[in-house]
Amino acid sequence: MVDKLFHQFPVYGYMKHQAVYGPAIEDEYTYDKIIEANAKYLEEQVEGENQLAQEKEQVQEEEPPEQEEEVVSENAESASAAVEPQVEISREQLEDYDYLLGNFFIVDSTTAVDETRINASGLLDLDMTLEKNPKVPQILIYHTHSQEGFADSEEGNPEHTVVGVGNYLTGLLQDQYGYGVIHNTDTFDVVDGVIDRNSAYDYSMAAVEQILAENPTIEVVIDLHRDGVAEGRRLVTEVNGKDTAKFMFFNGLSYSALNGEVEYLPNPYVQENLAFSFQLNLQAAQYYPGLSRNIYLSSLRYNLHLRPRAILLEAGAQTNTLQEVKNAMEPFAEILDRVLQGT
Repeated sequence: MVDKLFHQFPVYGYMKHQAVYGPAIEDEYTYDKIIEANAKYLEEQVEGENQLAQEKEQVQEEEPPEQEEEVVSENAESASAAVEPQVEISREQLEDYDYLLGNFFIVDSTTAVDETRINASGLLDLDMTLEKNPKVPQILIYHTHSQEGFADSEEGNPEHTVVGVGNYLTGLLQDQYGYGVIHNTDTFDVVDGVIDRNSAYDYSMAAVEQILAENPTIEVVIDLHRDGVAEGRRLVTEVNGKDTAKFMFFNGLSYSALNGEVEYLPNPYVQENLAFSFQLNLQAAQYYPGLSRNIYLSSLRYNLHLRPRAILLEAGAQTNTLQEVKNAMEPFAEILDRVLQGT
């Protein structure tokens, strides 16, 4: 039954892989109950998103996008060129806790939040800007799960995995936006020739810590992944006339809904991590509505403690094409630059 649930709701299978890196927080029976609750919760979220998409289509009187048989696009609204904001979101709106939580976050049932952590001041007033200097490394991109590929990926070709997407993003940030970037392409999720993610976060943490020690000018750390979803679901929208994969920020709070702070996974930068993800997501919501999904909040840490400006980015899913995910890196690079430059 548990395996079936993880198959039906792959994001929880993804979390299951990551949850084994530290000591168990709850017993096996409790985790089974959490899994059941998660499955029900996510199903309700998906139904809610689908209903919202239908209502938007009725209001805008738009024809639904053409789809391949048995393929469902999630919220497939189009986003135009981001010269000016396409959607205005006021500070007053964001100061409404219910609006803020409901429109920008999904809270996994293994964790919990309240207004002390999710509030406009705490998320907007932290300064995430960075003085640009292409002469030194400022941004690190790496992949805890380097073997994640896409619908049309060629097996055994790193360029057809998230590593290839990371190469494309590196080029954008260096050549178009003028940042110094290090792209680490090491493999952390293969043991003895077999994909094994049980210790991938431990291995990637050791590598990233060494890179940061050797390059103290790095202030932005991006762990680039792709999500896992049901095979009939496509996370795709349109940006500047191109089919573009949606992306999602994934934050670990080091906080268990049952036991409170996860003391063996300390993170002094939880609030900074949240502020960085939110400011990026807000830019996406205003300039490219429909491109970024709600920020997913979970109970563990995911190596976000390594820098205040650290994010885990889920770019598309296994049902997206490689080109769709590369296309998503163009608006992502733009919103990252907006946040870092305070624009």
